[in-house]
Amino acid sequence: MAGLIIQDGNSIRKKVYHYLREKILSGSIAHNERIIETKIAKEIGTSRTPVREALHSLENERLIRSIPRVGYVVEEMSPDELEQICEIRCVIEGLAARWAMQRGYKKLIGDLKKSIENQEKEIKKDNLVRYVELDAQFHEIISKMSGSDRLLELTQNLRRHMLRYRIQCIYEKDTAKRSIEGHRRILEAIAKADIDGVGRAIRMHLEQAKADILRYVFHETHGA
Repeated sequence: MAGLIIQDGNSIRKKVYHYLREKILSGSIAHNERIIETKIAKEIGTSRTPVREALHSLENERLIRSIPRVGYVVEEMSPDELEQICEIRCVIEGLAARWAMQRGYKKLIGDLKKSIENQEKEIKKDNLVRYVELDAQFHEIISKMSGSDRLLELTQNLRRHMLRYRIQCIYEKDTAKRSIEGHRRILEAIAKADIDGVGRAIRMHLEQAKADILRYVFHETHGA
């Protein structure tokens, strides 16, 4: 795990918390991997106290769990949690799209179209790392244009949680192509000003992502 050197101060706990959280959600710290307070404190150059406080916060968020005489380990991923994340995303991203269409319809269409074009260019160049960034950008365009900071925060948080599941399959070219098709269907529904159609397209897109995760991560072929 790459080190993060920070100085003492009131924000240390938050810095440690965000540092560890991103490591977990990105898959850099795998599920069931043990987290050792002293090791982390040494790596980031701080005392154990802010590390312990950050770990308590991560436990409350159910990203890690405490095991007696062992310490903290990263929580396992589960199909049930994946199902919940997808269902919640369907609701709030549908709402974000509706608000975004009301606030900046033409700009929304133009920005999403450009995003998809850029995604396709990177796929053709086999640049899947850049594609993953653009994949996130597509959803952020909608959330940001909704005009709600709270909604943006919720969508970003859930997408990062889902990335923890997708990390094992998101760099597969077939998965990326299916994701782009999902983005295209969302854009087409927005262009038609079809609110119900947008909701259906978002659900179809997330259901496909869930199916890919179930296949690659949990080795299931049902439930999509």
